[in-house]
Amino acid sequence: MPESSSQSESLAKRLVGRTFVHPLFDYMLIGGGLSLLVIPIAFAYSGEQTLVSLELLPWFILLSNSAHFAASTVRLYTKPGAREALPMLTMALPLLTIAILSVSFLFADRTGPVLQAIYLSWSPFHYAAQAYGLAVMYSYRSGCQLESAHKRMLWWIAIIPFIRVLLQSADKHFLWWLMPNPTAVTVPPWSLPLQALVMLLGLLALLLPVVLFLSVWRSKAGTMPLISLLVVITNGMWFIVFTHYDGFVWGTIFHGLQYLCIATIFHVREQRARADNRHGTRYHVLWFYGASLLLGYGLFNCWPQAYILLGFGPAESVLLVIAVVNIHHFIVDAYIWKLKPGDSNRQVIATTT
Repeated sequence: MPESSSQSESLAKRLVGRTFVHPLFDYMLIGGGLSLLVIPIAFAYSGEQTLVSLELLPWFILLSNSAHFAASTVRLYTKPGAREALPMLTMALPLLTIAILSVSFLFADRTGPVLQAIYLSWSPFHYAAQAYGLAVMYSYRSGCQLESAHKRMLWWIAIIPFIRVLLQSADKHFLWWLMPNPTAVTVPPWSLPLQALVMLLGLLALLLPVVLFLSVWRSKAGTMPLISLLVVITNGMWFIVFTHYDGFVWGTIFHGLQYLCIATIFHVREQRARADNRHGTRYHVLWFYGASLLLGYGLFNCWPQAYILLGFGPAESVLLVIAVVNIHHFIVDAYIWKLKPGDSNRQVIATTT
């Protein structure tokens, strides 16, 4: 009996995996468990009132979404060795971003829709890539050495919601630039098959992660922690359970919360590992979030105002800045989370505390 109890406890630990802060914190905020609790509440309030009042909404956006976009830049310039390893990203990209944005204002009627389409198309891919990265990260941290075939399968499963969003978005994304104008006819000939494909992809996005989990279980890779399964499923849920545009809203909210948590964890551990560090965890948490909050306010509130003062319209100033900040965030993220040998990311994942 004691041996059976010990085996059950060991299995439970393997399924939970090795978290960064605490299983409850990691599963709810990084794994996306909190979003699963919010979904029924959101539907209960649907059509009656919003969960966040219009008066509080700007503050909510600032504290979560704006800070999350800025967090990637804050981490880029505070990550050990980033400036030496990524000179183009830390020095050339900001100047290039400002130049592209400024030139875009001169041809806003043409560049605006293009930049809008780029960032709206890239966003669900970015969410999917983050879900994949977190799933791999928690697997490695928990001792599950995913085989190449499993990593490929995990990648394709993770991006199913992205493909589904592109197929759903007949007026906002790249795919439809190559196809006839969907408003030219009352019912496009591809409408019904496309709807069927979209429904199938939604089903696969929720079922295939479980298939992968069981496949890894039967392999020699070890036990994939449940949080790796959860983070992929919840990313799909945001775009499958909700309508297209509601999915973007809720996806942005929970993605931002998820990103702020994991970015803060990595920043704190990198800073505390420095030989000259003299501060504790609380200081580094407050510093990182405070810097992200201030930069987020500057990017989304002050930067558009600068272009308005130069004589450009308020709407185009806000929309162009939002698009360019999103694209910059996506590019930076593609590099600062790499797991190359010697990178501080590997050291954080391997630490036991």
